[in-house]
Amino acid sequence: MPKVCADCIRAHEEFLASDALRGRGSGTSDELVAATYVATQLRQYGIAPAGDGGGYIQRAGILRRRLAGTPQLTLTTPGDGIPAEQITWTYGKEFVVFYFTQTEFSGPLQKIDADMGDTRVEPGAVVLITGKDKHKVQGTAFTTASAGVAAALVPGPEDREHFEASGKVLPTLPAQLEGDTRGGPTGDFNMLELSASAVEALERMPAGTRVHFSAPAAPLEKAYTWNAVGVLQGSDTALQHAAVLLSAHLDHVGVGRPVNGDDIYNGADDDASGTTAVLELARVLGAGARPRRTVIFALFGSEEMGGLGSTYFYEHPPLPLHELACNVEFEMIGRPDPAVKANTLWLSGWERSNLGPTLAAHGANLVGDPHPKQNFFARSDNYGLAKKGVVAQTVSSFGLHADYHQPSDDVAHLDFKHMTIAIGSLLAPVEWLVNSDFKPEWKEGGQP
Repeated sequence: MPKVCADCIRAHEEFLASDALRGRGSGTSDELVAATYVATQLRQYGIAPAGDGGGYIQRAGILRRRLAGTPQLTLTTPGDGIPAEQITWTYGKEFVVFYFTQTEFSGPLQKIDADMGDTRVEPGAVVLITGKDKHKVQGTAFTTASAGVAAALVPGPEDREHFEASGKVLPTLPAQLEGDTRGGPTGDFNMLELSASAVEALERMPAGTRVHFSAPAAPLEKAYTWNAVGVLQGSDTALQHAAVLLSAHLDHVGVGRPVNGDDIYNGADDDASGTTAVLELARVLGAGARPRRTVIFALFGSEEMGGLGSTYFYEHPPLPLHELACNVEFEMIGRPDPAVKANTLWLSGWERSNLGPTLAAHGANLVGDPHPKQNFFARSDNYGLAKKGVVAQTVSSFGLHADYHQPSDDVAHLDFKHMTIAIGSLLAPVEWLVNSDFKPEWKEGGQP
């Protein structure tokens, strides 16, 4: 039985999530340092390079768009026989941007209550989503995005100081791969956070009120993102078209707004923990006999900018995508989820395929996703590959903790016992997977 290396797990985390890497910001030199570190570990473990020019690194050109001025939100109430009223809201006072892909959008106001479970929306509407459970509200917002709404409006953080501090920094538009004319992998999705008074004002306004967002944009800027990719060549020619991809994203959000004097968003859980899991699997598989299946290890850059690194990988894979049997992505496994048993991981989209139950049957501490309303299946690097037909799902234990995308997501908040036991439970099942004839398959209606 393969043995887990607790010291290796801690060592990877202590470097990747250290202040020295400044949060591994997407498309920054710090991300390149992380990718280079991963490449050195893959070489040490006997994993062959599968990147550009005979090396481990894939470099992709990206285009960034920045704002040249402050966004505005204008509300125009229906006339109904009387003069229409127009109100202009100020960025940082009534609203801030949570995420956006367009510098201008508009649509009629629609209101839904997330607590009622109603997600029926009109395409092109700007939807106000309210409810007592903040996570359910955000999950509903992501769900409405696939229905073609112009934007989702949600209540912002209750901490007024936090809200106003966010408004002092201009929001950042998502980058896109150079040469991508589709506007990026996420499509058009806009989500704004509102102050408590703004939410109350909108609740009093009639449905159909015209909501218009505009923000001046600066010219495009060129930058790069980096993946680290390695391959362990399979020995069985009968399984040469049934490779396994083990992946995670190595970037985080870098340096940002200080919280309690700390401006480095270390990303120890998100997603140094997933990167660590892939490296530990690479160590074990590289040390054993050559597996029957080919195994690809891919650590993606710029996931936090809309999955740019994984998108580039899917477009420039080391082997044709139809030769991939499955993809297991690792995302945020550094802390236990109180919704499941101790030292247990969960798989997004558990019910969509036979992959999760089979790995669990072979000893993995793996169960179904206890947070289906969060739509995590569609919120990780696995999703782009799943849409191309490959059985691709994400392993996680994210329990919706408050340190997500905060400077406090650091090594001090990791549970190394949980990580070590959970990763250790995967070693033998993954070793079985890469040496078996098992065929991962979507269940009926499971493929997105």
